[in-house]
Amino acid sequence: MNIDLRQLRHFIALIEHRNFTAAAQAMKLSQSAFSRSIQSLEHAFGARLIDRNNPLQPTPKGRVVLDHARRLINQTQDLFNDIQQFNEKEAGEVHFGCGPAPAAWLMPQVIGRFSRDYPKVRMVFRVDNWQALGERLMAETLSFIVADTRNYEFDTRYRVQPLSKHRWGFCCRKGHPLTAFEEISVEQLFAYPLAATIRPPNLHRALVELSGKQDIRTNIECENGYSLLEAIRHSDAIGTTNHGHSSAQQGLHMLKIAGLDDNSEAFYTHYGIVSLADARLSLLTRKLIDTFVQVDQDLHGVVDVLPAGEGEVPDNLV
Repeated sequence: MNIDLRQLRHFIALIEHRNFTAAAQAMKLSQSAFSRSIQSLEHAFGARLIDRNNPLQPTPKGRVVLDHARRLINQTQDLFNDIQQFNEKEAGEVHFGCGPAPAAWLMPQVIGRFSRDYPKVRMVFRVDNWQALGERLMAETLSFIVADTRNYEFDTRYRVQPLSKHRWGFCCRKGHPLTAFEEISVEQLFAYPLAATIRPPNLHRALVELSGKQDIRTNIECENGYSLLEAIRHSDAIGTTNHGHSSAQQGLHMLKIAGLDDNSEAFYTHYGIVSLADARLSLLTRKLIDTFVQVDQDLHGVVDVLPAGEGEVPDNLV
């Protein structure tokens, strides 16, 4: 049996898009040519790989083919990357994922530094919550992810490299009514809309305990850190953010809440770089990871120069 990598890529695209037209467009093919490619792949395996009656879900045999297809495509890309480094002086491609918070305050500087050092490398990254990123990491469509590590660090399937911890707290816009108080009560805090993502377990737990309720829902919820910051800056909503050092640029004010120890472990981030323990990481991937670590160390040194509680202002949302 001859396996065409292009057909495997088409099959992966169909599973991800769940639509022949959208998948064909993504592969830059006509729908008829794309359909023939999928049919040819099914003929080669002698089995239906797609259930046409169930929103294009893979059949049991299709799931087996999908798992192997993703590995073959990734291994082919790794091979291409390694050879390109000899032929074109460190050219190639790296796929990775990043959680909303590190995507906002860490990744831009990493990409800036890495692209200056390796201008021929193509970086493809996805910003999402840790659950979605974890699924893609396990499916081997991403080489590594930068996310909250507490769901990975004790699982032997993963390799975890911790990044610096950053303290988060509650914030509001400059000029908000609460900025008139040096310290506010819990009742004052929850008298305003809450804008945050509560996926990080420490943040969700802290908010529930603070509210005294069995559970809590935010008034404004989003996975995009930049969008949440803008919502806070343009409303009376209260948000959560890392303590940082650029108040004039951020236009935010950190809130001090009576009776709340925001120096406890629950108020620190637990981000890190996560990859599969048995994965062979290409040289370019390892260099990009090294860049994440170096930039994180440089930023951590800057953030820590301000004493806690002396007007620190956020870099971005937790």
